[in-house]
Amino acid sequence: MMIVTVPQIDDIPPAERFAAWRALCELTSIPMELRSDHEHDFRANVRGGVNIGEVMLTYTSVPSLRNERTAAHIRRSDPELYHLRLTLRGESDVCHGDAETTVGARQFMLTSTSTPYLAVCERGRVDGMTVTLHPSLLPFPPAELQPLLGRRLSGRSGIGAMLADFLTRLATESDAYGPADAPRLGTVAVDLLNALLAHELDTGAEGRAENRLTPESRRRTLRLRIQEFVRQNLDRPGLTPASIAAAHHISLRYLYRLFEEQGHTVSAWIRAQRLERCRRDLADPALGETPIHVIAARWGFSHAADFSRAFRSAYGVPPRDFRHRSLAANR
Repeated sequence: MMIVTVPQIDDIPPAERFAAWRALCELTSIPMELRSDHEHDFRANVRGGVNIGEVMLTYTSVPSLRNERTAAHIRRSDPELYHLRLTLRGESDVCHGDAETTVGARQFMLTSTSTPYLAVCERGRVDGMTVTLHPSLLPFPPAELQPLLGRRLSGRSGIGAMLADFLTRLATESDAYGPADAPRLGTVAVDLLNALLAHELDTGAEGRAENRLTPESRRRTLRLRIQEFVRQNLDRPGLTPASIAAAHHISLRYLYRLFEEQGHTVSAWIRAQRLERCRRDLADPALGETPIHVIAARWGFSHAADFSRAFRSAYGVPPRDFRHRSLAANR
């Protein structure tokens, strides 16, 4: 990924901070009018220019702020883009076209640069992420998406929660990814966004909007749903390929095919996830007194010897040695 990290506004003299914020927003956003009750001492930060494939992510944290994009701004310059905003903390009052609503934590809002827009944050600090993308990346015509613009979209359950979790991880773990990862991460982001929009558009049983998704996008999104289901159920002894297929109403053969496309078997992927949970717990000082076999059993390994062999094969050291080194490093 290409990442541009902008210096903290706090590093700039107080009288110059709001002007600096305006300049920074011009680099990562679109022309709009900005106002704040804290212009005399504006404490905010922005991290922008995180390009993943064909989309861009921007993280912002602001005190009270009023940002407005008017018809005059649009006439002067309109890149014809969509912005998907995920609020991480706080809440904002938003007017987009004729729609007015309040957006809080773990909620999305889709807006268009071609529509007048007003957002007001005046009840404390607001943190959030914005995904910027071109309409060509979405399979829905603008008229079909119009009812969703300016509406709250939930990021607290279902496909919305998956997208919110994915974007949050990108923000907090950006150092873990390199340029070669960007196209794949961008594809995942767009797939999840399209699945969320299709879900919101499909109010009936026909699923017409979902039919606009490409077969490849539907397949990738299903695989992501399954992987999230597995992560949420790793502590269940009965988690098997058969139970996973049944929970998602697909055949066992199709489940195997989904994972083979990424070079995994289902069982090997489950085992790798369980081993990673064990590795994390073994390195946790708060669990330092918990016997290793208890941690192993918690994540589905009922035989201590089998767990020890699997752990050593995955990480190169026995679990006891790994724990000793990890806890010693944390002292």
